[in-house]
Amino acid sequence: MLRMETEIWAVGLVVLASIIGSFGLVFIKKGSKRFKLRLKALLVNHEFIIGIFFYVVATVLFIPALKGGELSVLYPLVSLTYVWVSLLSIRMLNEKMNKFKWLGVLFVIIGVSLIGFGS
Repeated sequence: MLRMETEIWAVGLVVLASIIGSFGLVFIKKGSKRFKLRLKALLVNHEFIIGIFFYVVATVLFIPALKGGELSVLYPLVSLTYVWVSLLSIRMLNEKMNKFKWLGVLFVIIGVSLIGFGS
């Protein structure tokens, strides 16, 4: 059986990818207001293009991180994207958070922490 310890750099890379991917999601959301499935419309939708770019960069960063650790430890860290998206949505999209959303964010953070203890 393959036994692998998860390297700290791989954890950091996944966390960084989740932050960058969060920006991608927020920009895709902003660009969705003008989204049309026509090439010319897509090429001038700068927010949508920026969002796709961030999303691709996040995916590219995630790939080498997989070499550095166990998938069962690294992939749950992707759920931090929910935390970053919530924070960015407040700042960039003027969305409001209520106590249930904050509680959800807290549960994600607790869950990710528990994964770290289990590695």
